Amino acid sequence: QVAPREGVALVRGESGTGKELIALAVHRNSRRSAGRYVTFNCAGQSESLLEDQLFGHVKGAFTGADKDREGVFEYAAGGKGGGGGTLFLDEIGDMPLSMQVKLLRVLQERVIERVGGVRSIPVDVRVVAATHRDLEARIAEHAFREDLYYRLNVVELNITPLRERREDVLPLLDEMVHRCLRKHGIGVSFAEDAIDALRDYDWPGNVRELANLVERLIVVRPYATVRRADLPPEISGLDPS
Repeated sequence: QVAPREGVALVRGESGTGKELIALAVHRNSRRSAGRYVTFNCAGQSESLLEDQLFGHVKGAFTGADKDREGVFEYAAGGKGGGGGTLFLDEIGDMPLSMQVKLLRVLQERVIERVGGVRSIPVDVRVVAATHRDLEARIAEHAFREDLYYRLNVVELNITPLRERREDVLPLLDEMVHRCLRKHGIGVSFAEDAIDALRDYDWPGNVRELANLVERLIVVRPYATVRRADLPPEISGLDPS
């Protein structure tokens, strides 16, 4: 339902729930599927670096800027000649307030200005944003702009944590094992007591934690039948001693 439409989408969920996979699925099932799909993490970067990476710069904008460089918005749009792709902005809730103002303008006007530039550059890009943050709480703390929130929240997709959909553990486990078989040519199987333990576990790291567990097991128990005692103690519930 979301993919064929052109509005901004906001994907919300805990870390490890697969928000980027949702964004990729939106892109692949949209009219922009032939265009570029670009991911960008908004967290843990200074304002100046963030602005440069998002919007690019012109030659001479700062020391070391020896040539023009496009940012991820232009790249996702296809650069020269266009193309109209999708830009996935991960951890949007951690973007500095000063940059939120600039992002809001881009979403409203669909143009960017490179750092040091004066020319407005049109960008034909669909934005899908994601966050594990409570944006409403961030707004109350004056850490996130309310107007940007409403601009991003055209369509909201909430990804349920794995502990609230335990019926998905077994099919996800099967998928992860098949992925390892395709990637490494090595697999494992699981005894009933191990499957019971996996279903009972709360998975604080969500699907990512499950995938990492399977990768670990094919290293330490290749081709074996994994039993409850073979699982990490926090999952098995058994005394490691």
